[in-house]
Amino acid sequence: MKKRIITTTAIAAALALAIPATASAHQAAAHPASVTSRTVTYAASDAVIPNPARGFYHSTETHYLKDGSGYEPLDLASLRAFRKEGVTQILREFWMEKFVDQKTLDPKWLKLVQKDYDTARKAGVSVITRFAYVQGGDFPYNPPYGDADVDTVLAHIKQLTPILRKNADVIPVLQEGFIGLWGEGYYTDHFAADPANPGVLTDADWANRNRVAAAELKALPKSRGIQVRTMQMKQKAVGVTSGTAGALTPAQAHDGSTKSRIGHHNDCFLAAPDDWGTFLTDPLSLDQDYLAADSRYVAVGGETCNVDAPRSEFPSAAAEMAKYHYSYLNRDYNQDVLGSWGAAGLTETSKKLGYRFVLKSSTVTTATKGHAPSVSVKVANEGWSAPYNSRPVKLVLTSKNRTITVPITADADTWQPGKTVTVSAALKHVPRGTYQVALALPAPEKTIDGNPNYAIQTANVGTWNARAGVNDLKQKVTVR
Repeated sequence: MKKRIITTTAIAAALALAIPATASAHQAAAHPASVTSRTVTYAASDAVIPNPARGFYHSTETHYLKDGSGYEPLDLASLRAFRKEGVTQILREFWMEKFVDQKTLDPKWLKLVQKDYDTARKAGVSVITRFAYVQGGDFPYNPPYGDADVDTVLAHIKQLTPILRKNADVIPVLQEGFIGLWGEGYYTDHFAADPANPGVLTDADWANRNRVAAAELKALPKSRGIQVRTMQMKQKAVGVTSGTAGALTPAQAHDGSTKSRIGHHNDCFLAAPDDWGTFLTDPLSLDQDYLAADSRYVAVGGETCNVDAPRSEFPSAAAEMAKYHYSYLNRDYNQDVLGSWGAAGLTETSKKLGYRFVLKSSTVTTATKGHAPSVSVKVANEGWSAPYNSRPVKLVLTSKNRTITVPITADADTWQPGKTVTVSAALKHVPRGTYQVALALPAPEKTIDGNPNYAIQTANVGTWNARAGVNDLKQKVTVR
């Protein structure tokens, strides 16, 4: 018999089962519900878990030169090979040389960009995205640098909006890009009053930069955010001071505000005391404290760029990745830094970048006919951050002839590192029968919510159902 797929809304409830309102106190005492429960505990896995929107990434880039040449599409076989090595995401840098002095994007180029996202989706890979106009050459860098002016940038963002919205399911975060060499917002012809002194910015310069950030946030769906290169860039965009006082609070996290949708990417991580202009306050600890607090709820990642021992060595690096809640890091650069971590350090980083959810136990409570069973699950986060995008939590009940999905009133983006949470649901409105129980943490987007490559696997032994993309709780529940 073909399975029927049923979705029902469940209300998160305490495990104690209520007496029906129509029963008198005497009846309840005389005929108490027969309640039984079963608890299962789980063994943690020591494996590297290839989960979405976390871990090491591989860097890819493509150019669109003045004559319309240079575009190198993503290769499906290469992306699938990344997944086999445990890498679930790439950085895709779209270099837009042709468009630096023209406001209209070529339809041909837009189709190529769309095809890249289609290829990534087919491979089960996510695409951290950056658009920019020009790369730097050999240091020192001198103007003119070759980036676009503010009106051109805004026109391009507007034309990219349909693509960004259509493909947000595979774009976990958009790096601000566009401004300056490498799109990192520093060496720029148009966003600094004096390009020869790019670190000196006027109010007008900040206003133009903030227009770009605002346009990108408008282009994206509310479920997605951007990353900026320095703490100061976010602080100027949302009007806060540095230090912990300016950082996101738990009440503001994931509330859809501009403040909650701007994260950070540090492309000179561990490189110098100030990470070459990443931390700009005096003392540096103000920006560092700001990032440690703000990063609990937004996307943080980047790459290393030079050896700065002992800070760039693994003990210090691991402590900072935990402090700043790193979700991702470039596996391709800088090899001198990464190589100094050794195999054990790289493996530890692969495990702990982003979230690492571990099932601890689950309890199924059942009762006599007329009383809803309930399921509770205890989960620990042993990674360095929580998911920075929304991640629904569901129970999946499977019997011989049907599968039922029961949403739980919870979101895994609140499961902070070092914490253990318990989520539960009463199985109301579930048809009678006996079901196998699984925990599902699927992607929220309908385009990929059934794709196991975008579902979260817990770090446990013998619980992952790779075909269904769910975590088997090794429990049965009977609804009478």
